[in-house]
Amino acid sequence: MTSHVTIIGAGLGGLTLARVLHIHGIPATVYEAESSPAARSQGGMLDIHDYNGQLAVQAAGLMEEFHGIVLEGRQATRVLDREGQVLFDQADDGTGGRPEVQRGDLRQLLLDRLPDGTVRWGHKVSGVRGLGAGRHEVTFADGSTAVTSLLVGADGAWSRVRPLLSDAVPEYTGASFVETYLFDADTRHPAVAKTVGGGSMFALEPGERQIGAHREKDGNLHTYVMLSEPQSWFAGIDFTDPASATARIVREFDGWAPELTALITDSDTGPVLRPLYTLPVGHRWERVPGVTLVGDAAHLMPPNGEGANLAMLDGAELGEALAAHPDDIDTAVTVYERAMFSRSAAVAEAEAETPDNPALQEVIDFFAQGERTP
Repeated sequence: MTSHVTIIGAGLGGLTLARVLHIHGIPATVYEAESSPAARSQGGMLDIHDYNGQLAVQAAGLMEEFHGIVLEGRQATRVLDREGQVLFDQADDGTGGRPEVQRGDLRQLLLDRLPDGTVRWGHKVSGVRGLGAGRHEVTFADGSTAVTSLLVGADGAWSRVRPLLSDAVPEYTGASFVETYLFDADTRHPAVAKTVGGGSMFALEPGERQIGAHREKDGNLHTYVMLSEPQSWFAGIDFTDPASATARIVREFDGWAPELTALITDSDTGPVLRPLYTLPVGHRWERVPGVTLVGDAAHLMPPNGEGANLAMLDGAELGEALAAHPDDIDTAVTVYERAMFSRSAAVAEAEAETPDNPALQEVIDFFAQGERTP
């Protein structure tokens, strides 16, 4: 039988894997560097697709509970120009295949359906090494260790497990997000809330500047300001001084409609820089007994609406492969990796073919065809 599985990282991919293994009676432990589930914000909205993410939810036996956390109406999408003129406006009629949920709610749903003690919080990995015969030892910052017959890196872009398999290192894409929030916007910022609408809003002009915003729970607006600049440009901004950082960022949108720039200037939080990184298109490795990767650790890409969905499907398919081959871990992981490599490469190649700075009409056509992220 498949012996104990060690998962590094309590993100959506690692937790989906743990849940599917639990359903099939396979023990697993998830080690997470964060001290608790509430140690930090879990990000914003996720659209969970019927062709990948929802398949993972189904494999985890959580479809009914999943429908309970869906935020109705959030599939609505609009595209604006810099003057605030609405160029495309698509309502959420409830028939779309990409319902929106809060990342934190989805993560908590998975955590709540795991046995107590499955996740070991406050375990930051300081090193990993092979012991031979497919076994690996993980060392944590507190000096404790864990030995496992299957080690799964679900630990994101800067995975500590990846070097066991690959020399690939994430590279900066040439663009970054700057995040801001407006809380209770319908009451406190009604003009901005009206501009954003009921779901997602994208304001852009040909070039290298975009403002995107999502309507989250409780009327909160989560904004992603996209700037295509080298990291040295951002290094010249002091993000520890929210006022000066905000003033510097909003200068890049001089002449834009005030109801759009207010998403930056009226933020209830200081601007947070999120550099965007990627692994090489088609990233893969030769099979190494006793270790594999899921999610961003395996196939980090620029934000394209697929990352969380792919991570969850990775976790679900790896769990099902282990259940289908209980006496042969290597065969199970080979089956999983073969499908994962093909799937992630196809998504990465499609992303690479997308223009870096699409024209407004290209973006409108993109959404009109049922896509999600420009």
